[in-house]
Amino acid sequence: MNKPSHFIDLSLLKTHPAFRAVFIARFISIVALGMLAVAVPVQIQQLTQSPLLVGLAVTLAGAGMFIGLLTGGVLADRYERRRLILFARSTCGLGFVALCVNALLPAPSVIAVFVLGLWDGFFGAIGVTALLAATPALVGRENIMKAGAITMLTVRFGAILSPAIAGLVIAHGGVAWNYGLAALGTLLTVLTLLRLPTLAPPPQPREHPLTALSAGMGFLFASPIVGMAALVGALMTLASAVRVLYPALAPHWQVGLEQLGLMYAAVPLGAAVGALTSGRLAQSAQPGRLILASAIAAFIALTLFSLMPWFSLSLVCLAAFGYFSAINSLVQYALIQTLTPDALLGRINSLWTAQNVTGDAIGAAMIGAMGSLLLPQQAAGLLGLAATVLGMVMWLLMARLRRYQPPAAEQAESTG
Repeated sequence: MNKPSHFIDLSLLKTHPAFRAVFIARFISIVALGMLAVAVPVQIQQLTQSPLLVGLAVTLAGAGMFIGLLTGGVLADRYERRRLILFARSTCGLGFVALCVNALLPAPSVIAVFVLGLWDGFFGAIGVTALLAATPALVGRENIMKAGAITMLTVRFGAILSPAIAGLVIAHGGVAWNYGLAALGTLLTVLTLLRLPTLAPPPQPREHPLTALSAGMGFLFASPIVGMAALVGALMTLASAVRVLYPALAPHWQVGLEQLGLMYAAVPLGAAVGALTSGRLAQSAQPGRLILASAIAAFIALTLFSLMPWFSLSLVCLAAFGYFSAINSLVQYALIQTLTPDALLGRINSLWTAQNVTGDAIGAAMIGAMGSLLLPQQAAGLLGLAATVLGMVMWLLMARLRRYQPPAAEQAESTG
C-alpha cells in the first residue's frame, strides 16, 4: 500500500471533469474579481480625489458581498445549484460590462461605480456560496480535504496575480480595459461552468428566507463540533486583520515600501506552502485537535512577529502564521463540509464565509483602534498574546472538539 504523500494531491482535476471545470472557472473568477477590487478604488480616486469616497466604495462592495452570502445560502438550499451558479456569474458579467461602458463615457458616473460595485459584490457572493454547496456532490465527501486544498491554492495564487495584472492593465490601458478583461474572464467562466451536471438540492419545505437562515444558525448550535470549529475560525479571522498595522510597523524595522510589500506577501506565501504540503491532512484521526493546535501555533507566531529584532525574522513569523492558518482553514472546511447535511450546505457555507467577511472587518476596526492607543508593535504583540490565551482557553473548554474522531477513524481504532 502506497504511503500518502505530504504534498497536495491534484488527482481530482484528472478524475473529476466537473471539479476541473470549477477549478478553471474559480481561478478566472478570482482574477477578475481581484482586478475589480483594484480598479474601483483607482477610478473613484481619479474621479473624486476623495479617500473617503474610496473607502465608501470598498465598504459598499463588502456590504453587497455580505448580503449576497446570506441570500445565496438560502437560495443554494432551495434552487438547482448549477442554474444558480450560471445566473450569478452571468449577472456579474453584466455588471463588469456596465462598468466598462461607464468608464468609456466622457464623464463617468461615480454613482454608477458605487452601484455596480455593490451589484458585483452581491451576485459574486451568491455564486461563491452555490459553488461551495455544490462541491461535495462534485467530488464526494471523502475527497473534500483534497478539493479544499486545491481551492485554497487557487485562491492564493489568484489573489497574488490579480493585483499585479490589474496594475499593469490600468497603467497601460486605463480602468475601462480592466473592466473589459474582467467581463471577458466572466464570460469564460460561464462557458466553462456549462459543463456542470444538474445539482439539485434535497427537497425541503418552503419557508420564509429568514426562517430558513435561522434554521442554518440553529444547526451550528445543535451540532457542537461544527459550531466550535466555526468559532475557532472566527478567532483566526480576527487575528488575520493584523495586516492593518503593517504600514505603521514598517518604521520599527526601518524598512521602506518595497519591504512593506514583503509583509503583505508573507502570509499568503505561508498559506500556499500549507496548501501544497497538505497531502496527509485527510488521514488525520483527530481533526478537532488539529484545528485547535494549528490555531494556537498561528497565534504564537503572531505574538512573536512584532517582537523580532530583525525584519527577516518578522517575515518568517508572518509566513508561519499563514502556514498554520492554512492548515486550520483546510481542516475546518473539511469538517464543516463533511458533517453538514446536504440540505443545509448552502446556508452553513454562507454563514461560515460571512463570518470571515465580518470577522475581518471587525478585526480591522479593533486593531486599528488599538494601534491608535498603543505603539504599533505593542498593539500587534497584545493582539497575538490575547489570541494565544483565548486559543488555550478554547483548547481546555472544547474537549468535545479536541477528542472528536471521524467515524472511519473510530472504526479503524476499534478494529486495530
